[in-house]
Amino acid sequence: MLPSRADFPADFLFGAATSAYQIEGHAYGGAGRTHWDDFAATPGNVVRGENGARACDHYHRFEEDLDLAAGMGLDAYRFSTSWARVMPEGRGAVNARGLDFYDRLVDACLKRNLKPFVTLYHWELPSALADLGGWRNRDIADWFADFATTVMGRIGDRVHAVATINEPWCVAWLSHFLGLHAPGVRDIRAAARAMHHVPLAHGKAVQAMRAAGITNIGIVTNHEYVEPVDDTPEAHAAARLYDAIYNRWFLGGMRRGQYPEEVLEGLGPHLPRGWELDMETVTQPVDWLGINYYTRKLIGPGPSGLWGDLAEHAGDLPQTTMGWEIYPEGLHHFLVRNHAEYGGGLPIHVTENGMSENDVVVNGEVEDAARLAYIARHLAAVARAIAEGVPVKGYFIWSLLDNFEWALGYDKRFGLVHVDFETLERTPKASYHALARALARQ
Repeated sequence: MLPSRADFPADFLFGAATSAYQIEGHAYGGAGRTHWDDFAATPGNVVRGENGARACDHYHRFEEDLDLAAGMGLDAYRFSTSWARVMPEGRGAVNARGLDFYDRLVDACLKRNLKPFVTLYHWELPSALADLGGWRNRDIADWFADFATTVMGRIGDRVHAVATINEPWCVAWLSHFLGLHAPGVRDIRAAARAMHHVPLAHGKAVQAMRAAGITNIGIVTNHEYVEPVDDTPEAHAAARLYDAIYNRWFLGGMRRGQYPEEVLEGLGPHLPRGWELDMETVTQPVDWLGINYYTRKLIGPGPSGLWGDLAEHAGDLPQTTMGWEIYPEGLHHFLVRNHAEYGGGLPIHVTENGMSENDVVVNGEVEDAARLAYIARHLAAVARAIAEGVPVKGYFIWSLLDNFEWALGYDKRFGLVHVDFETLERTPKASYHALARALARQ
């Protein structure tokens, strides 16, 4: 069973999360081209060549979608802004319709008593900036700070909280070393530069927003619980490296001014010259930490023997349709670990947690018992961490809506609300209704 609202502190926030490119419909409202449009147009990158041109048409249907969020009894709504919607070329001219959209969205949240949590960057880089090297180009730190200032100059007086960048590991490593997300690069030198320029851009944006009087600024990092696939020294070394790249690089840099030595061993020769001098900017203070958590990974060495070649192995736990193991203990682990190692007493929000399932509408209803069990077990992990003194202040389910799941197209359904991608009809799932009952105020 789901815990109730009464099982958590009175100021604890329950929310749901989305991202711009995955739901808005990027073809609308004068948005510029993004590197995800380019990536999706390249055969073999995205299932069936699908893209976010229409997505869930949230651009036109946001009032309906926020009614659904409010109807569930949520306290907060986490969304992201599209850089290319606001600044079609990434720099210079501002698209008034883009800023107007986010202005209306924030007001619509407040009208429904939903606290707006905005994330400035959730992966869709303007193509014009990708042409200039994107995250490989040091100048992106200043470009991003300008974008942050532009957006928050319009909505910063009304949002409850702002995060700079969502899941830096995906922006840098997944997209520039593994090549599985836009821009689809597989190059260690490109990856090394992105791994540093993302934290640098975060720091520059924090500085710019502080100068503009913005408060309640955070960063959202993603985490996977890592175990060696076997008890060999090679597997243990591989798991430690995976943990350092995935779980410790970004928080180590942004909170301590130190990148893990295990990663510097491989990336050090490829980092931009003088990167150490940037750490004062990288370590700009934040007001809260966001944790995205989904799964456990069993890791061993890859076949090539090259640095960074790490192999994932199937485990014996139940899996979601993403092939991700369900391991709620990992969420508890990172709440405790990040509080102890990086928190410094900062509030922590679970900014994403959820599961994909093969959801089908039958007689107007969607039964998703597995998702309900997943949420219940992870909320129990959150409650346990709170009882142990971790200052967890919020829990956001991924996602409010079924949406464009990046390279996997529209096949994977994470939503509390089912979306028919032909008709765009919304159907709340059983998990939605169960949460509405659990979150009802007595």
